Order: sequence, then structure tokens, then C-alpha cells
Amino acid sequence: MTSPRPVETGDEPADDRAAAESSAHDEPADPAAGPSAGDPADPADPAPAARPVPARTGPRVRQRVAVIIPAKDEARRIAATVRSAKAIPHVDLVLVVDDGSEDNTQHVAREAGAVVVRHSHNRGKAAAMETGAAVVAMRDAPDRPARILLFVDGDLAETAVGVAPLVPPVLEGHADLAIANIPPQPGAGGHGLVVGAARRAVAALTGWTPNQPLNGMRCLTREAFEAATPLAHGWGVEVGMTIDLLRQGFRAVEVPCDLRHRPSGTDLRGQLHRAAQYRDVQLAVSARRLRAAAGSVRRTVAPARSTTHR
Repeated sequence: MTSPRPVETGDEPADDRAAAESSAHDEPADPAAGPSAGDPADPADPAPAARPVPARTGPRVRQRVAVIIPAKDEARRIAATVRSAKAIPHVDLVLVVDDGSEDNTQHVAREAGAVVVRHSHNRGKAAAMETGAAVVAMRDAPDRPARILLFVDGDLAETAVGVAPLVPPVLEGHADLAIANIPPQPGAGGHGLVVGAARRAVAALTGWTPNQPLNGMRCLTREAFEAATPLAHGWGVEVGMTIDLLRQGFRAVEVPCDLRHRPSGTDLRGQLHRAAQYRDVQLAVSARRLRAAAGSVRRTVAPARSTTHR
């Protein structure tokens, strides 16, 4: 069944060339990069080689960045998040994907200066991310490089500008995927069970052990995003994306970012949230383990068949 077409609202962002020529966006600062994954190990295969970085030739074209904010019922924080995201260097488009909110998230986001796309009903974070990336692609100019995609949670409020360090590693070609490594959040009620399970799964399937495998603040190239689709369902989207990209030879790095978001508490709602996280992470990991096992079987059977038919 065909998915409902998202409705895009809001004003067209300022002229791309004028925004790109802003003196405030001349050169990115050197990132304080964290642990990286360049040559991930595969338990079944030899480690795939890191993807080559194409050499730049001719006049340098200023790279642009699109911020994509999946949001549901974030009317209280979305305006501050949008305004803060607009201050990130190289950003010329802030897009909010309202994933079936029951409050006025879409109107508040639009008034704050975002382009808004709305799902008529809640379809989940992965669908919101894919919708956002598709709308950005429609706005990319055919004669310019595709925008880098910077995913930001809707509840960061004024701290959203703190994701800026994720951009330089991708912009400068040092990484295909940059993941935020944020400080401990006051009020967080988890015990690290879901994070630990996700960390071990990524390490087992790729050879790289991330510090914060569930972090949704991440910056990546258009090529990397398309290689990771279709995205894993629900709260497994980040773990699935990381595993899929590393196994294909893309390079990942964790970068310290000073962010504050609304953590899950210790009440019943927080416990149910963590239970859903654990379920979705396990589903995403199981699907990728099966895929890896199927690939190993195919590689084992293929030589035997070729020998038989000589």
C-alpha cells in the first residue's frame, strides 16, 4: 500500500547562494573527534576497506547542511530547537517533520522559521527521518553537491547549536557518519542495560565499540544515508544504521557535544520507554545477524557450486 504523501508547509528558505556566502560560515573549526571506525571488522568477512575520499578538483563549492528534526508533540521546545539549529555554521535549511503530533508543533516550528512537513498520523522516527531526507533531496540544486544531513532531536531547545561539532568531520571528508557523544543527562533513570546491549551488538557485528550507540544526534552524507535505507523500525534505527554503514565500509566517528535533552525518568512511562527501546534494538540486531549469516552461507555454497560445474 502506498504511504500517504507528506504535506510540506512553510516558506522557502533564503537564497542558497546568499546563505552560503555568509562570512560566518567560511571555514569549519577543527573537531574534537572521539573514537572512530574506519576499517570495521566483520566476523564472517575480511574487514571491508574504508571508502576512498574523492579528490577535490576545480573551484571549491561551499557545502551546505540541512538540519532534519523529527518531532512529535514538541510544541514547548521546538521553537527554541529550530532557532538554535539555524545558528549552526553551514546550515541553510531547517526542516521539521511533524510525525502526527496532537499539539501545535507544526505551527510553532513554522513560526520559528522552519520548513515543516507533516505526517497525518504517527509513523515512527525512521519514517520521519526518511521523509525529511526525501524533502531535502527535492530541495537540493542539481548543479551543487547534495546537502549533508544533520539529524537533531526536537527537545534540545537552546542547546541544539551544540551539535555543530558533528559537521566538520563529515564536511571535510574525514568521516561519513558523525555521532554525538553527550555528557550524562540530569534526571536520567536508566541503568545502561539497553545501551550496553546495543554497544555489544555493534561491536560483535562490526568490530567497533561505540560509546553511545543509541544517540540520535548524527551527521552523515547523502550517500551514507541512502546506503542505510530502509532504516530499522522504531528505536532500533540508530543501531541498525551504524551496523549497516560500518559493514559496507563507511567510516564513523563519535564527537563530544554539549547537549541537554529531556531524559526518560524512573516512573512507569520511563520504564515502558526503555522496554520499547530494548525490543526495537533487539529486532534490529537480530535482522542484521540473520543477514550476516545468510551472506556467509552464500559465500560458502558459491565456490562449491563452481567446482561441481567445471
